[in-house]
Amino acid sequence: EGRAKVVYGSRFLGGAPRMFFTQRMSNVFLTRLTNLLYGASLTDMETCYKLFTRDVVTGFTLVSNRFDVEPELTAKVLRAGLEIEEVPITYAGRSYREGKKINWRDFVSAVWTLVRFRL
Repeated sequence: EGRAKVVYGSRFLGGAPRMFFTQRMSNVFLTRLTNLLYGASLTDMETCYKLFTRDVVTGFTLVSNRFDVEPELTAKVLRAGLEIEEVPITYAGRSYREGKKINWRDFVSAVWTLVRFRL
C-alpha cells in the first residue's frame, strides 16, 4: 500500500507452515537471535519473500553469496533503523529429495552473519 519500505512474508503469521522439525527449529533460533541482537520483533527472518523499495536495496552493498544473504539483508535493514513490516503468507516446505538445498553449514553461516553485522 506504499507505506512500508521493507516487507517480509511470514510463514508463521499465515498459519502452520509445512516445515520439517530441523528447519522449523533453525528458523526459530535464527529469528530469535535476530530479534535479540537487533531489537526487532520478527516472526520469520528466514522467509523466502522479502520486498524492498529501490532506495533501500541500492543503499546496501551485499557480500554474501549463498543463503547467508537472508540474514545479511535483515541485519543491514535493521542497522539502518528501518522497520520491517510482516504480512502472512502460505508456504509448503520441500524436502531435500524435492530440491531443498540449505544445510547445517548454511545455519552456522547465518549465525555468524548475524553476529558479524552486529559488531
